Amino acid sequence: MRKMSVIEVAAHERANPLEVIEHMATANGWSFERATQDEIAILVRGKRTDYRVSFTWMLDIEALHLACAFECKVPDHCRAEVLKLLSMINERMWVGHFDLWFEDGPIM
Repeated sequence: MRKMSVIEVAAHERANPLEVIEHMATANGWSFERATQDEIAILVRGKRTDYRVSFTWMLDIEALHLACAFECKVPDHCRAEVLKLLSMINERMWVGHFDLWFEDGPIM
């Protein structure tokens, strides 16, 4: 069986977009896990932190859900200000939003 290029996968009608994302992760040497055919989780190592990026393909509505979490230590005394800042950012976003998870501490 011949391997398809990323362009061929992207151009393939009704192709699962996660195939393109998997090819991108492989090409960049990022570790990933396919929990199901419709989900992929990627670990991208950055200079200051690692990024955990999850994609879910929802075929019934032809939508790709993206979630990205990264460690950002927010001291307890700064949480209110960070939440206020995230709220101001979210007001200006057309699609998506940022969250601060209190238990684990990542910003998503």
